[in-house]
Amino acid sequence: MISLDNLTVSYGGWTLFDNISFLINPKDRIGLVGKNGAGKTTLLRIITGEQQPTSGAVTLNGDCTIGYLPQTMRVADTTTLVEETAKAFGEVLRLEAEIDALTREIAERTDYESAAYEQLLHRLNDAQDHYHILGGETRDADIEKTLLGLGFKRSDFGRATSEFSGGWRMRIELAKLLLRRPSIFLLDEPTNHLDIESIQWLEEYLRGYNGAVLLISHDRAFLDNVTNRTVELSLGKIYDYKVSYSKYVVLRAERRAQQLAAYENQQRMIEKTEEFIEKFRYKPTKSNQVQSRIKQLERLERLEVEEEDLATLNIKFPPAPRSGQIVAEIRDAGMSFGEKHVFSGANFTIGKGDRIALVGRNGEGKTTLARMLVGQLTPTEGSVRLGANVNIGYYAQNQDDLMDGEFTVYDTLDRVAVGDIRTRLRDILGAFLFRGEDIDKKVKVLSGGERARLAMARMMLEPRNLLVLDEPTNHMDMRSKDILKNAIMKYDGTVVVVSHDREFLDGMVEKVYEFRDGGVKEYLGGIYYFLEKRKIESLREIERRDPSPKGAAAKGAAGNDSGAGSAAGRGAAGTKAAAKSGPVKSSAAEEPAKAVSAGKASYEQRKEQEKLLRKLRRNVETIEAELADIEKRIAEYDARFAAATAYDEADYKAYNELKTRYDRQMHEWEKASYELEITEGE
Repeated sequence: MISLDNLTVSYGGWTLFDNISFLINPKDRIGLVGKNGAGKTTLLRIITGEQQPTSGAVTLNGDCTIGYLPQTMRVADTTTLVEETAKAFGEVLRLEAEIDALTREIAERTDYESAAYEQLLHRLNDAQDHYHILGGETRDADIEKTLLGLGFKRSDFGRATSEFSGGWRMRIELAKLLLRRPSIFLLDEPTNHLDIESIQWLEEYLRGYNGAVLLISHDRAFLDNVTNRTVELSLGKIYDYKVSYSKYVVLRAERRAQQLAAYENQQRMIEKTEEFIEKFRYKPTKSNQVQSRIKQLERLERLEVEEEDLATLNIKFPPAPRSGQIVAEIRDAGMSFGEKHVFSGANFTIGKGDRIALVGRNGEGKTTLARMLVGQLTPTEGSVRLGANVNIGYYAQNQDDLMDGEFTVYDTLDRVAVGDIRTRLRDILGAFLFRGEDIDKKVKVLSGGERARLAMARMMLEPRNLLVLDEPTNHMDMRSKDILKNAIMKYDGTVVVVSHDREFLDGMVEKVYEFRDGGVKEYLGGIYYFLEKRKIESLREIERRDPSPKGAAAKGAAGNDSGAGSAAGRGAAGTKAAAKSGPVKSSAAEEPAKAVSAGKASYEQRKEQEKLLRKLRRNVETIEAELADIEKRIAEYDARFAAATAYDEADYKAYNELKTRYDRQMHEWEKASYELEITEGE
């Protein structure tokens, strides 16, 4: 479908691509990966024709159309959301106008036998066929489905595009791109402005798409769920792996080990050859051999290995200063901006050492609550109170924009650092991948990922015991995200993070608070536990909203314990048997025997069901008793701490262990209660 042949891109004496070639097939799902600066975005721009290579060519077959979503783009501000999205159907609208004009002309003419009249009919037929192929009849439904999938609400459809933030405008462009249905999608970081639900919807869309997909993303889970081929750009060359990202990582490690071994062997050979040349250069008897070795080195194709500094993974946040056991109390908190209600009913406590994720669709209040915690906003309902000795480090979504673009990388840290830490600024910058001349670059010339890393480095200059991080991984490459996640995992303070990156949150958080439909709901578990629970809850909502005959039939088929369901099941089975073997004759004497047999089976099923229910109820009661006992012991410690005059480390250690055990048991209770609820409903 698209062929890239011997592409070379050079800037002065520096080569970005060196004779790279590969083929994009009609239904490929390709993840394009490589270090920042490897040329991933440049390659997409060359495929679209926005940039020309120094040499080589890109060949598209005649029918191939490209849909390109860059990281940043200008969006029109002159129409409503639906009108702007409908521009994706420009060809459909042109065909509609042509069909209307042809229909009117045919209706007015009377020369039915003429060649011109026949030609008009042919043109109308061709236009209608093309209109059907482009999905003209389902245009409105497709627009609605796509906008809802990307997180817009129906109430947004009539809003002017100028009212939406930059992230939502990018979604409008993505919606238009998806609706155009090109032969291939070229997507540059499409998940940067999407929430978790919209990312999952986009994954499903791309997996089922009939064309090809070539995408750049730093979201591992997204790459794994969408792609089945990984193309790596490294040192001007490409390496093509016919596997998803996670499998590519394993294969790349093996390839790198082989490359490193070959590189080391070649270096040893070069060293020995140079020693020989130097040793015998001035001996006439060895002159032929020396010249031969010199030519050998000149002809040698020198191997390169991409630099990989594993030491950067050792970065740590400063130790957290001591805080109270309660870091923050959120009591019936809510927020409204004028007539716009964001959320209400947020009611939870953040304890010392908690790892919490705030998730939900954009605009539901995640950032608003984060700003309440750091004191930038005051709730319009309820209260948000910090505990004793809480010192907050806050990373805002626009943190990188808050830095002065005229300062250098080093000056940005030097102006906020105090005390002895100023002597370690170069080490801190090095840990965040700023080395050599990088530290003298001005902030305004840094990439988005470099600015994000610098902002994080600046935040780490002062010890904090509560980190509030709002989308810290946006624009970060995978290596930088690994560094940050590793540092947070080692951090001994409390963390509240707003993020849509599932792989980043996985294993890092133990509580999830979802902002949805104006409320806040707690899930005691990791991010994938939340997603699984959310999927089940969504299915229940659909069942409640859609009591259709189809849904009822499915429910009846599942509920074999009920009389109607069993009868339906037996009736369906009888129908299938009759279809296979023709009419079935049964005597009157056989009917009572069948009834007795069916009754016996039903009795056995009920016995097994009751036995299972008793077991599940006992399990729930046991866990509830344990929770009550833990709550009582925690209350005793609380009373003891309130009256204490001195700090007892053993007591606090036992207290924290009880809190951990309580959270674990609450998780078990939630699972057991859900299993009981499902079984009782069968």
